Amino acid sequence: MKFNQSLYALYSIQTIMTNTQRQWLAALAATTIIVAVLVASVPASQTQVFAQQVPATSNEKTVSATGTATTSVDPDILNINFGVETEAKTAKEAMSVNSEAMAQIVVAIKKLGITEDELGTSGFSIYPVYKDITDPITGIYIRSELSGYRVSNILTVKTTQLTLASSILDVAVEAGANRVDSVSFILSPKTQLAVQNDLIEQAVLNAKSKAEKAIAPLGQKIIGVKMVSLSDFAYPPPIYYGGYALAEAKAPPIFSSNQDVTTTVNIVFLIGEK
Repeated sequence: MKFNQSLYALYSIQTIMTNTQRQWLAALAATTIIVAVLVASVPASQTQVFAQQVPATSNEKTVSATGTATTSVDPDILNINFGVETEAKTAKEAMSVNSEAMAQIVVAIKKLGITEDELGTSGFSIYPVYKDITDPITGIYIRSELSGYRVSNILTVKTTQLTLASSILDVAVEAGANRVDSVSFILSPKTQLAVQNDLIEQAVLNAKSKAEKAIAPLGQKIIGVKMVSLSDFAYPPPIYYGGYALAEAKAPPIFSSNQDVTTTVNIVFLIGEK
């Protein structure tokens, strides 16, 4: 009987140990899963920020230089803005008078050789005109009353015939134009692109030359490029002629002139021992 009790006790101890091991293994597995979930839940951005906080060592040696290039270019586009302003008691009347005057101007300009494709409307507006009513004795303002309507129609001539500037203004004024907003000589997109390509190359070579001269006494040479930064191209403002009356006199001679175009580049060169 004692022998059986001993066997039963031994069996109970083994069972208890087995259960304990199972519980321990289950707890270990649960802990592992929790740790994995926590790691996976960390945002990628935090991981990247942590990685970026570790300073990266670099043995790169660099020199920075700014290159400049300028060229003088003949403009190839004539741009003129002028028009007609009319005023009448009604909007319909003001528009009718304005349209008639503008039609005569277009006909006159076309006789100079300006085509339909070279003409365009750059602005059109119609708005009421008010006059102030004041006391005839005291001069104190009383109210504003509608006196009529003003119509403004602005025509743009954009042509490669640069020598026609004065002639266009003359015939336009004779035909009824009563305002001249601007006359300018500009570069066509095609010319601008060609100039930009040439200037970029020249500016880069200028920057390289400056860098080489700066590092030569130091026993260094250029071995590569780390960064290139291009600036915008600097074009001179167009020449404006406007605000003068041409009804009683011929338009003054208007000639185009060369325009200076400039660009700059900033380059960081990699350098090393000669």
